Amino acid sequence: MTVVVGYVPKPEGEAALDRAIEEARLRGSALVVVHSHRARGDEAEPDLSGVQAKLEASGVEHEVRQLVRGFEAAEDLVSVAESADAELIVIGLRRRTPVGKLILGSNAQRVLLDAHCPVLAVKA
Repeated sequence: MTVVVGYVPKPEGEAALDRAIEEARLRGSALVVVHSHRARGDEAEPDLSGVQAKLEASGVEHEVRQLVRGFEAAEDLVSVAESADAELIVIGLRRRTPVGKLILGSNAQRVLLDAHCPVLAVKA
């Protein structure tokens, strides 16, 4: 079985990663960490060595997937969860204004509505 977590290098991403590690331990599951972003010109991919170190120290079987495909993060996360036959998706939440939600949409809402398995949402 597999737990999938959406990771961004922000407090909500760290909270999601920490909780996903706990859930993977409790369930005896492997963990797939998904970092999805859109490529913008010369933008370098973020350094995920800290994530890798945290995962190594956790002792949980894991895989890190950095996706730069031009899709929305929610699409990538749901797609990976489906292909991995995930039993749980963990996402981090941040507070947004109603106008911010209207203009930018909500990846969290998309994951909650489109996921084939339970979704655990955590705050930073």
